[in-house]
Amino acid sequence: MYLNRQQSNNKTFAWTTIRYKTTSTTLPNAHGTCSGLAGSSKPALVMARVAADGDFKWLDTLADLYHLCIYTADAPIDTSSTHLQVPANRGHEAMAYLTFLIDNYANIPAAGAVFIHGARWAWHNDALDYDNAFLLASLNVSGALAPSGYHNLRCDWSASMCEISSAPPQGSLETHLNAMLEPWNARAASDAALPHALAALFGGDEYAISEGGGRLLLGRADAVRAQCCAQFVVARDRVWQHSHDEYVALRQWLLDGSSDSGINERSQNKNAAPRDDLVAGRILSYLWHILFMQQGESNAQNSLPGAYGGVDLERLNTLACPHADECYCRLYGRCNLEGCKTPGHCRGQYLLPPGFRLPDDWAATHS
Repeated sequence: MYLNRQQSNNKTFAWTTIRYKTTSTTLPNAHGTCSGLAGSSKPALVMARVAADGDFKWLDTLADLYHLCIYTADAPIDTSSTHLQVPANRGHEAMAYLTFLIDNYANIPAAGAVFIHGARWAWHNDALDYDNAFLLASLNVSGALAPSGYHNLRCDWSASMCEISSAPPQGSLETHLNAMLEPWNARAASDAALPHALAALFGGDEYAISEGGGRLLLGRADAVRAQCCAQFVVARDRVWQHSHDEYVALRQWLLDGSSDSGINERSQNKNAAPRDDLVAGRILSYLWHILFMQQGESNAQNSLPGAYGGVDLERLNTLACPHADECYCRLYGRCNLEGCKTPGHCRGQYLLPPGFRLPDDWAATHS
Protein backbone atom coordinates (compact mmCIF):
# COMPACT_ATOMS: atom_id res chain seq x y z
CA MET A 1 0.00 0.00 0.00
CA TYR A 2 2.72 2.51 0.97
CA LEU A 3 4.98 1.59 -1.92
CA ASN A 4 2.16 2.39 -4.34
CA ARG A 5 0.71 5.44 -2.62
CA GLN A 6 0.35 8.19 -5.21
CA GLN A 7 2.57 11.21 -4.69
CA SER A 8 1.46 14.73 -5.50
CA ASN A 9 3.05 18.13 -5.84
CA ASN A 10 0.11 19.50 -3.87
CA LYS A 11 1.37 20.09 -0.33
CA THR A 12 -1.88 21.67 0.85
CA PHE A 13 -3.74 19.45 3.29
CA ALA A 14 -7.37 19.61 4.41
CA TRP A 15 -6.43 19.72 8.09
CA THR A 16 -8.71 22.61 8.96
CA THR A 17 -11.78 21.13 10.67
CA ILE A 18 -12.05 18.16 13.06
CA ARG A 19 -14.64 15.83 11.51
CA TYR A 20 -14.21 12.70 13.62
CA LYS A 21 -17.54 10.98 14.34
CA THR A 22 -17.88 9.12 17.62
CA THR A 23 -19.84 5.90 17.99
CA SER A 24 -20.51 6.62 21.67
CA THR A 25 -24.08 7.41 22.67
CA THR A 26 -23.05 9.55 25.64
CA LEU A 27 -20.57 12.37 26.09
CA PRO A 28 -18.90 13.53 29.32
CA ASN A 29 -20.63 16.22 31.34
CA ALA A 30 -18.83 19.49 32.00
CA HIS A 31 -16.64 19.13 35.10
CA GLY A 32 -13.63 21.15 33.97
CA THR A 33 -14.54 24.81 34.39
CA CYS A 34 -11.84 27.12 35.74
CA SER A 35 -13.32 29.54 38.27
CA GLY A 36 -13.02 33.26 37.65
CA LEU A 37 -11.72 32.90 34.12
CA ALA A 38 -14.41 35.07 32.53
CA GLY A 39 -13.15 38.62 32.36
CA SER A 40 -9.62 37.76 33.48
CA SER A 41 -7.01 40.15 32.13
CA LYS A 42 -4.24 37.57 32.58
CA PRO A 43 -3.44 34.66 30.29
CA ALA A 44 -4.67 31.32 31.58
CA LEU A 45 -1.99 28.91 32.76
CA VAL A 46 -3.40 25.43 32.15
CA MET A 47 -1.51 22.73 34.00
CA ALA A 48 -1.98 19.04 33.22
CA ARG A 49 -0.64 17.08 36.17
CA VAL A 50 -0.85 13.78 38.02
CA ALA A 51 -0.27 13.18 41.71
CA ALA A 52 3.24 11.85 41.03
CA ASP A 53 4.27 15.29 39.74
CA GLY A 54 4.41 16.41 43.36
CA ASP A 55 3.58 19.69 45.04
CA PHE A 56 2.41 22.53 42.81
CA LYS A 57 2.86 25.33 45.35
CA TRP A 58 5.61 26.67 43.10
CA LEU A 59 2.83 28.10 40.93
CA ASP A 60 1.95 30.57 43.71
CA THR A 61 4.81 32.82 42.61
CA LEU A 62 3.24 33.01 39.13
CA ALA A 63 -0.29 33.91 40.24
CA ASP A 64 0.27 37.62 39.53
CA LEU A 65 1.18 36.80 35.92
CA TYR A 66 -1.31 34.04 35.09
CA HIS A 67 -4.82 32.86 35.88
CA LEU A 68 -4.13 29.37 37.23
CA CYS A 69 -6.18 26.39 36.00
CA ILE A 70 -4.77 23.18 37.48
CA TYR A 71 -6.07 19.75 36.41
CA THR A 72 -5.05 16.55 38.23
CA ALA A 73 -5.85 13.73 35.84
CA ASP A 74 -5.68 10.88 38.36
CA ALA A 75 -7.66 12.59 41.13
CA PRO A 76 -10.91 10.89 42.24
CA ILE A 77 -13.88 12.32 40.34
CA ASP A 78 -16.29 14.44 42.37
CA THR A 79 -19.58 14.33 40.48
CA SER A 80 -20.97 17.19 42.56
CA SER A 81 -18.29 19.58 41.28
CA THR A 82 -17.97 21.20 37.86
CA HIS A 83 -14.45 22.52 38.41
CA LEU A 84 -11.04 21.40 37.11
CA GLN A 85 -11.77 17.71 36.56
CA VAL A 86 -11.15 15.52 33.51
CA PRO A 87 -13.38 12.62 32.39
CA ALA A 88 -10.46 10.15 32.24
CA ASN A 89 -6.71 9.92 32.75
CA ARG A 90 -6.00 9.41 29.06
CA GLY A 91 -3.69 10.87 26.45
CA HIS A 92 -1.26 12.35 28.98
CA GLU A 93 -1.53 16.17 28.98
CA ALA A 94 -4.02 16.18 26.08
CA MET A 95 -7.05 15.26 28.20
CA ALA A 96 -6.59 18.24 30.52
CA TYR A 97 -5.83 20.59 27.63
CA LEU A 98 -8.93 19.55 25.69
CA THR A 99 -11.15 19.59 28.76
CA PHE A 100 -10.06 23.15 29.48
CA LEU A 101 -10.82 24.19 25.88
CA ILE A 102 -14.24 22.49 25.94
CA ASP A 103 -15.50 23.57 29.34
CA ASN A 104 -14.09 27.11 29.16
CA TYR A 105 -14.49 27.75 25.43
CA ALA A 106 -16.49 30.96 25.77
CA ASN A 107 -14.21 32.37 28.46
CA ILE A 108 -10.72 32.04 26.96
CA PRO A 109 -8.89 35.21 28.11
CA ALA A 110 -8.10 37.86 25.54
CA ALA A 111 -4.45 37.49 26.64
CA GLY A 112 -4.45 33.84 25.52
CA ALA A 113 -3.54 30.63 27.31
CA VAL A 114 -0.33 28.79 28.22
CA PHE A 115 -0.43 24.99 28.47
CA ILE A 116 2.13 23.13 30.60
CA HIS A 117 2.89 19.82 32.28
CA GLY A 118 2.68 19.31 36.03
CA ALA A 119 6.31 18.97 37.12
CA ARG A 120 8.38 22.07 37.84
CA TRP A 121 11.62 20.31 36.91
CA ALA A 122 11.58 18.30 33.69
CA TRP A 123 14.21 17.30 31.14
CA HIS A 124 12.40 19.08 28.30
CA ASN A 125 12.15 22.51 29.98
CA ASP A 126 14.35 24.80 27.90
CA ALA A 127 16.68 26.15 30.61
CA LEU A 128 20.02 24.95 31.89
CA ASP A 129 18.47 24.01 35.24
CA TYR A 130 15.25 22.69 33.60
CA ASP A 131 13.08 24.94 35.81
CA ASN A 132 9.64 25.72 34.40
CA ALA A 133 9.02 28.35 37.08
CA PHE A 134 11.93 30.36 35.68
CA LEU A 135 10.76 29.94 32.09
CA LEU A 136 7.16 30.93 32.83
CA ALA A 137 8.22 33.97 34.83
CA SER A 138 10.31 35.21 31.92
CA LEU A 139 7.92 34.19 29.13
CA ASN A 140 6.81 37.10 26.94
CA VAL A 141 3.32 35.84 26.09
CA SER A 142 2.36 38.63 23.70
CA GLY A 143 5.72 38.39 21.95
CA ALA A 144 5.35 34.64 21.58
CA LEU A 145 1.91 35.04 20.01
CA ALA A 146 2.87 37.83 17.60
CA PRO A 147 4.15 35.77 14.64
CA SER A 148 1.32 33.26 14.22
CA GLY A 149 -0.86 33.08 17.34
CA TYR A 150 0.83 29.94 18.64
CA HIS A 151 4.28 29.07 19.92
CA ASN A 152 5.86 26.01 21.47
CA LEU A 153 7.75 26.81 24.68
CA ARG A 154 10.89 25.01 23.47
CA CYS A 155 13.51 26.69 21.32
CA ASP A 156 16.23 24.05 21.17
CA TRP A 157 15.56 21.42 18.49
CA SER A 158 16.89 18.40 20.37
CA ALA A 159 14.24 15.66 20.75
CA SER A 160 12.05 17.45 18.20
CA MET A 161 10.95 16.54 14.69
CA CYS A 162 12.50 19.75 13.34
CA GLU A 163 15.76 18.25 12.13
CA ILE A 164 15.25 16.59 8.76
CA SER A 165 17.66 13.88 9.89
CA SER A 166 15.80 13.28 13.18
CA ALA A 167 13.29 10.84 11.72
CA PRO A 168 12.01 9.70 8.33
CA PRO A 169 8.68 11.10 7.05
CA GLN A 170 5.74 9.65 8.96
CA GLY A 171 4.14 8.24 5.82
CA SER A 172 7.28 6.50 4.59
CA LEU A 173 7.84 2.78 4.30
CA GLU A 174 10.87 3.17 6.59
CA THR A 175 8.68 4.55 9.37
CA HIS A 176 6.26 1.65 9.13
CA LEU A 177 9.06 -0.89 9.06
CA ASN A 178 10.59 0.71 12.15
CA ALA A 179 7.25 0.44 13.95
CA MET A 180 6.95 -3.23 13.00
CA LEU A 181 10.51 -4.05 14.06
CA GLU A 182 10.30 -2.06 17.31
CA PRO A 183 6.72 -2.40 18.60
CA TRP A 184 7.89 -1.23 22.04
CA ASN A 185 9.09 2.09 20.61
CA ALA A 186 6.31 4.63 21.24
CA ARG A 187 7.87 7.21 18.93
CA ALA A 188 8.09 4.78 16.00
CA ALA A 189 4.54 3.53 16.64
CA SER A 190 3.20 7.09 16.90
CA ASP A 191 4.93 8.22 13.73
CA ALA A 192 3.52 5.25 11.82
CA ALA A 193 0.02 5.88 13.17
CA LEU A 194 0.04 9.62 12.44
CA PRO A 195 -1.06 9.56 8.76
CA HIS A 196 -4.18 7.51 9.52
CA ALA A 197 -4.93 9.58 12.63
CA LEU A 198 -4.73 12.90 10.79
CA ALA A 199 -6.92 11.60 7.98
CA ALA A 200 -9.49 10.18 10.41
CA LEU A 201 -9.59 13.31 12.57
CA PHE A 202 -9.86 15.83 9.75
CA GLY A 203 -11.69 13.65 7.23
CA GLY A 204 -14.18 11.79 9.37
CA ASP A 205 -15.53 8.55 7.95
CA GLU A 206 -14.38 9.34 4.42
CA TYR A 207 -10.76 10.32 3.98
CA ALA A 208 -8.91 10.45 0.70
CA ILE A 209 -9.33 13.75 -1.10
CA SER A 210 -11.26 16.67 0.35
CA GLU A 211 -13.02 18.97 -2.09
CA GLY A 212 -11.19 22.28 -2.50
CA GLY A 213 -9.07 21.89 0.61
CA GLY A 214 -6.28 19.59 -0.47
CA ARG A 215 -5.30 16.12 0.64
CA LEU A 216 -5.84 14.40 3.96
CA LEU A 217 -3.38 11.51 3.86
CA LEU A 218 0.36 12.06 4.11
CA GLY A 219 2.37 10.78 1.16
CA ARG A 220 5.55 8.72 1.42
CA ALA A 221 7.82 11.78 1.36
CA ASP A 222 5.60 14.08 3.45
CA ALA A 223 6.83 14.89 6.94
CA VAL A 224 5.12 16.84 9.71
CA ARG A 225 7.86 18.74 11.54
CA ALA A 226 7.14 19.79 15.10
CA GLN A 227 8.78 20.88 18.31
CA CYS A 228 8.91 18.51 21.25
CA CYS A 229 6.89 18.00 24.32
CA ALA A 230 3.47 19.72 24.07
CA GLN A 231 3.98 22.84 26.17
CA PHE A 232 2.83 25.93 24.30
CA VAL A 233 1.06 29.28 24.27
CA VAL A 234 -1.94 30.05 22.04
CA ALA A 235 -4.01 33.14 21.26
CA ARG A 236 -7.74 33.25 21.88
CA ASP A 237 -8.63 33.80 18.23
CA ARG A 238 -6.51 30.77 17.27
CA VAL A 239 -8.58 28.69 19.73
CA TRP A 240 -11.79 30.13 18.33
CA GLN A 241 -10.90 29.33 14.72
CA HIS A 242 -12.21 25.87 15.65
CA SER A 243 -15.71 25.30 16.99
CA HIS A 244 -16.53 23.99 20.45
CA ASP A 245 -17.84 20.79 18.84
CA GLU A 246 -14.48 20.16 17.18
CA TYR A 247 -12.72 20.03 20.53
CA VAL A 248 -15.46 17.73 21.86
CA ALA A 249 -14.90 15.43 18.86
CA LEU A 250 -11.12 15.48 19.37
CA ARG A 251 -11.44 14.55 23.04
CA GLN A 252 -13.94 11.84 22.14
CA TRP A 253 -11.43 10.42 19.66
CA LEU A 254 -9.14 9.89 22.66
CA LEU A 255 -11.88 8.45 24.87
CA ASP A 256 -13.26 6.11 22.19
CA GLY A 257 -9.87 4.49 21.86
CA SER A 258 -9.46 3.83 25.57
CA SER A 259 -9.62 0.31 26.96
CA ASP A 260 -11.91 1.81 29.63
CA SER A 261 -14.38 3.15 27.06
CA GLY A 262 -16.76 0.25 27.57
CA ILE A 263 -16.42 -0.72 23.90
CA ASN A 264 -14.86 -4.07 23.12
CA GLU A 265 -11.95 -4.11 20.72
CA ARG A 266 -13.87 -5.82 17.92
CA SER A 267 -16.66 -3.20 17.84
CA GLN A 268 -14.43 -0.20 18.54
CA ASN A 269 -14.57 2.69 16.09
CA LYS A 270 -11.83 1.96 13.56
CA ASN A 271 -11.00 5.67 13.41
CA ALA A 272 -10.62 6.10 17.19
CA ALA A 273 -7.27 6.80 18.87
CA PRO A 274 -4.86 3.89 19.36
CA ARG A 275 -5.46 2.06 22.62
CA ASP A 276 -1.82 2.48 23.64
CA ASP A 277 -1.89 5.67 25.71
CA LEU A 278 1.71 6.60 24.91
CA VAL A 279 0.96 6.42 21.20
CA ALA A 280 -2.34 8.32 21.41
CA GLY A 281 -0.82 11.08 23.52
CA ARG A 282 2.18 11.45 21.27
CA ILE A 283 -0.02 11.74 18.17
CA LEU A 284 -1.80 14.68 19.78
CA SER A 285 1.54 16.28 20.64
CA TYR A 286 2.04 16.54 16.85
CA LEU A 287 -1.40 18.09 16.39
CA TRP A 288 -1.46 21.29 18.45
CA HIS A 289 0.47 23.44 16.00
CA ILE A 290 -1.63 22.13 13.12
CA LEU A 291 -4.76 23.22 14.97
CA PHE A 292 -3.55 26.61 16.08
CA MET A 293 -0.93 28.06 13.77
CA GLN A 294 -2.08 30.89 11.56
CA GLN A 295 -2.34 29.80 7.95
CA GLY A 296 -2.47 32.61 5.39
CA GLU A 297 -4.02 36.06 5.16
CA SER A 298 -7.64 34.96 5.07
CA ASN A 299 -7.11 33.14 8.34
CA ALA A 300 -5.47 36.18 9.93
CA GLN A 301 -8.53 38.29 9.10
CA ASN A 302 -11.21 35.80 10.08
CA SER A 303 -11.26 33.76 13.27
CA LEU A 304 -14.53 31.99 12.53
CA PRO A 305 -14.37 28.18 12.71
CA GLY A 306 -13.30 26.70 9.38
CA ALA A 307 -12.41 30.14 7.98
CA TYR A 308 -9.38 29.01 5.98
CA GLY A 309 -9.10 26.58 3.13
CA GLY A 310 -6.09 24.37 3.78
CA VAL A 311 -2.76 23.84 5.49
CA ASP A 312 0.39 24.42 3.46
CA LEU A 313 2.69 21.74 4.87
CA GLU A 314 5.96 23.42 3.96
CA ARG A 315 4.86 26.71 5.52
CA LEU A 316 3.55 24.88 8.58
CA ASN A 317 6.87 23.11 9.07
CA THR A 318 8.78 26.37 8.79
CA LEU A 319 6.55 28.10 11.34
CA ALA A 320 6.68 25.13 13.71
CA CYS A 321 10.48 25.16 13.86
CA PRO A 322 11.77 28.73 14.26
CA HIS A 323 15.50 29.22 14.60
CA ALA A 324 16.59 28.81 18.19
CA ASP A 325 18.23 32.25 18.51
CA GLU A 326 15.08 34.02 17.29
CA CYS A 327 12.94 31.90 19.58
CA TYR A 328 14.99 32.56 22.73
CA CYS A 329 14.86 36.28 22.08
CA ARG A 330 11.15 36.39 21.30
CA LEU A 331 9.98 34.17 24.16
CA TYR A 332 12.46 34.70 26.97
CA GLY A 333 14.37 37.91 26.21
CA ARG A 334 17.63 36.05 25.67
CA CYS A 335 18.78 38.05 22.66
CA ASN A 336 22.03 38.45 20.71
CA LEU A 337 23.19 35.03 21.85
CA GLU A 338 26.57 33.72 20.83
CA GLY A 339 27.19 30.16 19.85
CA CYS A 340 24.09 29.79 17.65
CA LYS A 341 25.96 28.10 14.83
CA THR A 342 23.09 25.85 13.71
CA PRO A 343 19.38 26.71 13.33
CA GLY A 344 18.29 24.52 16.22
CA HIS A 345 20.90 25.07 18.92
CA CYS A 346 22.56 27.88 20.86
CA ARG A 347 25.51 26.86 22.99
CA GLY A 348 25.00 27.41 26.71
CA GLN A 349 21.19 27.60 26.64
CA TYR A 350 20.06 23.99 26.93
CA LEU A 351 21.60 20.53 27.29
CA LEU A 352 19.66 17.34 26.62
CA PRO A 353 20.22 15.18 29.73
CA PRO A 354 21.35 11.57 29.32
CA GLY A 355 18.48 9.18 28.79
CA PHE A 356 15.95 12.04 28.61
CA ARG A 357 15.71 12.24 32.39
CA LEU A 358 17.01 14.28 35.28
CA PRO A 359 18.80 12.77 38.28
CA ASP A 360 16.38 11.54 40.94
CA ASP A 361 17.53 14.20 43.40
CA TRP A 362 17.35 17.10 40.93
CA ALA A 363 14.29 18.77 42.44
CA ALA A 364 15.60 18.39 45.99
CA THR A 365 18.98 19.90 45.10
CA HIS A 366 17.66 22.76 43.00
CA SER A 367 14.53 23.96 44.83
